[in-house]
Amino acid sequence: MEDRPRINFMWHLVWDFRSELLQGLVTAINVSISALVLSFFVGLFFALMRMSRYGFLRGLSSTYVNIFRGIPALVSVIWVYFGWSLLFGYNFTVYQAGVIALTLLYSSFFAEIFRSALEAVHKGQREAGAALGMSRIRVFRSIVLPQALKIAIPNIGSMFIGMVKDTSTFTVIGLGELVYITQSINAQYFQPFVLFTAAAALYVAAAFVIDYLFRAIESIFSYPRQSPVKRFLTRRKRAQVQRLVEANS
Repeated sequence: MEDRPRINFMWHLVWDFRSELLQGLVTAINVSISALVLSFFVGLFFALMRMSRYGFLRGLSSTYVNIFRGIPALVSVIWVYFGWSLLFGYNFTVYQAGVIALTLLYSSFFAEIFRSALEAVHKGQREAGAALGMSRIRVFRSIVLPQALKIAIPNIGSMFIGMVKDTSTFTVIGLGELVYITQSINAQYFQPFVLFTAAAALYVAAAFVIDYLFRAIESIFSYPRQSPVKRFLTRRKRAQVQRLVEANS
């Protein structure tokens, strides 16, 4: 029985091309951040439309959400980058096409996230604000939206991780993100196991960091930090109460 040829894993390539791999990850994150900001506002807009009293607006929002939730990221970016050019004669850059494709996809998910979060805020909150003479816009901005955001933040964090991963499909249009860089290096050295393992490790590391950041944001919304002055006054008040308790005991 012949011995299997020994595979030479060139792990040093990960260190040798560390700057290129990290730059690819940074590109993926930059595209995802741009898409996250746009998806936030577009998704909120369609969530409000879906909660509208007008059936036409609810139907339009529902159609948008159901269409783009069903389109894969690869199909979306090809349609934006190549299809838009063929139909209208306007060419997007690869960065613009990536941002638009992610926004179309994830704003549909954000719409549902915001809709469920807004509906989770008890209507009594709105009624209380109206009873105090607040306008509907002010009630929404000052009372409803902050509470809805606190509910939506964990899901927004999960969506952002998904955005970063979905940039891997944008190699088809030549976006210089992590998988594109990995494929380019692999074409020279043919070390798919080593290089794609490194790429997977970077994606996982990014997911951990993003999860930590959104958990920190969630904790700020849930337990607002006090200013140094307020902390000092709180400690002083506690000390006064403690002295009164000791004096009466």
